[in-house]
Amino acid sequence: MADANDETNVITLPVPAGLDLKADERANAEALARRYHAEFVDLKNFKIQHELLRTVPVELMFRYNFVPIELTPDTLIIAVSDPSRLMVLDEIAGLLSARITARVATLSQITDLLKKTEQSQRVLDEASEGLTFDVLTGDDNSDENISIEKLTRDTEDISPIIRLVDTTIFTALERRASDIHIESYDDSVHVKYRIDGVLQEAMAPIAREHHGTILGRIKIMSELDIAEKRVPQDGRFRVRYKNRLIDFRVSIMPTIYGENAVLRVLDKESMSEKFKNLTLDVVGFAEEDLRRFRRYIREPYGMVLVTGPTGSGKTTTLYAALNEIKSDEDKIITIEDPVEYQIRGITQIPVNEKKGLTFARGLRSILRHDPDKILVGEIRDQETAQIAINSALTGHLVFTTVHANNVVDVLGRFLNMGVEAYNFVSALNCILAQRLVRTICEHCARSVHYDDEIFITSGMDPAEWRGFDFREGTGCMECGGTGYRGRTAIHELLDLTDTIREIILAKKPTSEIRRQAQKEGMSFLRESALDRVRRGLTTLKEINKVTFIEATR
Repeated sequence: MADANDETNVITLPVPAGLDLKADERANAEALARRYHAEFVDLKNFKIQHELLRTVPVELMFRYNFVPIELTPDTLIIAVSDPSRLMVLDEIAGLLSARITARVATLSQITDLLKKTEQSQRVLDEASEGLTFDVLTGDDNSDENISIEKLTRDTEDISPIIRLVDTTIFTALERRASDIHIESYDDSVHVKYRIDGVLQEAMAPIAREHHGTILGRIKIMSELDIAEKRVPQDGRFRVRYKNRLIDFRVSIMPTIYGENAVLRVLDKESMSEKFKNLTLDVVGFAEEDLRRFRRYIREPYGMVLVTGPTGSGKTTTLYAALNEIKSDEDKIITIEDPVEYQIRGITQIPVNEKKGLTFARGLRSILRHDPDKILVGEIRDQETAQIAINSALTGHLVFTTVHANNVVDVLGRFLNMGVEAYNFVSALNCILAQRLVRTICEHCARSVHYDDEIFITSGMDPAEWRGFDFREGTGCMECGGTGYRGRTAIHELLDLTDTIREIILAKKPTSEIRRQAQKEGMSFLRESALDRVRRGLTTLKEINKVTFIEATR
């Protein structure tokens, strides 16, 4: 993988600046509507018909600043900001060959709606249009800068494949995607975005014959070997978007139908800015768990262990913890693979296995730099585990992560690595297990009620939940029709009390550890998830997908 500091081709992705919403803009629009006897419509809370939007050429909507909102048997109803421009309305009617009825909305709402729902997606659709039936050739020029003006106009100067890849990247950034997946099938190529942890189709499938050209373009951008198609390759590239640099980590993997690609979006500049003020308050802890976890991260030594699958927010939680405890009096060193976000005042070391810098080797070197607190990005092997445990036993506070399903499974994972149980248990301060659940979109949330059958299948007591006002999102332009926008964390925190330590050292069943932890007041992941439902943050369907229903029994 190329070093993040290497000189890389930077692709510029500028977007048109949004119009500032003036304080009296709505009042002016309402006054215009009254003056011209037109109806005022608030697009922020208006349910947009996405299929209707797709029937109107995108360049017309941008040229005349309007958006179609309803189609009746004999009239197309559109929202405009200035109903006095009768010639413009006549021109729209002529171009669309339809009878037009105008309603009035604020210009900023019309602009925002076009940008959020149609600009990037329509450009993407137009870029991929024709690729389902035309075999394309073109020179892939990785030095070409991307701009929205180039993407939204018809041009003969840019290869359709370059245009497709560039617009796919642009749309991913517009839609807050964390990953872009390009998957090869026997007869087609599918492009998907991971948004809020869930994969969504980005466009209609593309014909199979364009697979090699698309992958070739991505390899050129990532400075990979375009001739090698039989082994995995890793690379990276960088784009400029809204005046900030965004890194993409690229992984190419061969499959039976050809190569697949995953592009991980790393918005370091934006996240590093957010992380300056990141605290555990925004991670989503329950109040009691937050109090206990804060106590453990301020201990003078020991190990704080966070567990969960890939993408469960473990790194964010640890960064938030470091942000809270860092001071000029302590030296904090981290070793990570990779260093995704920079935190000022902390020494961060990237793993480089190609050059021989592994977690174990880096950790040994860190200890010679007299740190007070250490973060080890992930424990993967016995050697790293042993060094981390020894560090925790010799006066260092060690933060680290490991992949396991819950706090109890972590214990077995470490013991299976071959570490000595007594040392491991003595070093541990606490184990935190974490998952992410999608939060309900506040723009389209509504109350719903469920039947007793749903409660029974969800392992819930119908008598307790019957009549409860659950919340769900219906889907709107803000959330892309999913009903969810953003994510929050659910947790379970295991205190390593003397009783728990004795049970572990006695090698008693994990069920006994869970029972004892529950006696001591521990809340499990399922209970944390139900608490988020009770507070109206997420849905019952979402927590059933993320947590085991049996956890409440």
